Amino acid sequence: MAYIKLEDLPTYTYVDYLQWKGRWELIEGHPYAMSPSPVLEHQHKSGKIHAQLPLRLEGCADCQAVLATDWKIDNETVLCPDNAVVCHLQADDHFIIRTPAIIFEVLSPSTKRKDRNEKFHIYQEQGVSYYVMVDPATDLAEIYQLLNGRYHLVKETTREIFEFDLAECILKIDFSKCC
Repeated sequence: MAYIKLEDLPTYTYVDYLQWKGRWELIEGHPYAMSPSPVLEHQHKSGKIHAQLPLRLEGCADCQAVLATDWKIDNETVLCPDNAVVCHLQADDHFIIRTPAIIFEVLSPSTKRKDRNEKFHIYQEQGVSYYVMVDPATDLAEIYQLLNGRYHLVKETTREIFEFDLAECILKIDFSKCC
């Protein structure tokens, strides 16, 4: 049985992406449907993360919490992280332009593989300082920090406060309030 290889599929650009109905991500020209819609537990966890961010960022004048907004990396890659912290935000009406300092992804059965593989590598290559994956099934948050161009797992937690060292400030997130 012959399998279709990813490189044999047609590729698309941001202009194509803008024409599509529904929720999509574009990775190196390949479309990924963001469906089915996130389940209630996913939205609940994502909302709890987002609820902490603006309060904890009060001392970080140049950083903002961004909820489920497209990040246009280039003409062939557009991602929509569940939550992000962007410093020195430069966005237009449609998407984030600047590399986020922190990205939080809430894992779901339909996106877990993409979050752990494709997005992990893209976020690493793009220089996202911290990548946090929260698994609603286990209430575990895996915190990766970019060190010397590679992600290193620095903490696995369900109930602790973690300090994210941003260039502009220290951001403390209480994972007992979101996991």
